[in-house]
Amino acid sequence: MNVLLVEDDASVASSVMDGLQLASMTVSHVDTGQKAIEQASSRAWQIVLLDLGLPDIDGQEVCRTIRSTSDVPIIILSARGDEIDRVLALEFGADDYLVKPFGMRELVARIKAVSRRARPEGEGVSKTDSVQSIGSLTIDRRAQRVFVDDEEVYLTAKEFDLLAYLAQSPDAVHRRHDIMNDVWDTNWYGTTKTVDAHIAAVRKKIGHPDWIESVRGVGFRLSVPHQ
Repeated sequence: MNVLLVEDDASVASSVMDGLQLASMTVSHVDTGQKAIEQASSRAWQIVLLDLGLPDIDGQEVCRTIRSTSDVPIIILSARGDEIDRVLALEFGADDYLVKPFGMRELVARIKAVSRRARPEGEGVSKTDSVQSIGSLTIDRRAQRVFVDDEEVYLTAKEFDLLAYLAQSPDAVHRRHDIMNDVWDTNWYGTTKTVDAHIAAVRKKIGHPDWIESVRGVGFRLSVPHQ
């Protein structure tokens, strides 16, 4: 797996590179936001690990710029642990967020989980091989593509995973806790605001907020909007 590490602290970068290389990953390192943007556009990385506190450009802006031209999975690695920082990063297109200090085993697990969802080909699960239509919404799980009224909608890997999850049972209510466990593939003990941030992003991209209904105190359901 080819990994682009964006980190301005040389000691942190060295430690992360050593750990990922032991996990059989190939890692390239840059230390500024501008270099990250140039590298991300110049070749196909399988994942980007992005620090927010960069010396030239804030990492959130780097994330937004990369996401505007690429669907490469992005995991934020940051000492900023406030909820607002997490939510903003997810809204700007990040697929996951890990607060420093973190363990290498958790980082490797997060990379593998995010990468599985970004894979264009499903493996061994029949649902990933299907094309599903719900009203004017079409979800192609094999190709990881979404269309509304035959126009393609570009989602991040995590946004696609969330929409595809809700679409497995249209009109059924999915609890926030279940969404976190099943879509984020981890036992989540923090805020569920990350779900709300991704729901808001998907609603905006598919063009009608009523596609995903909020069920107060419970979760969300996907259904065809009333005209």
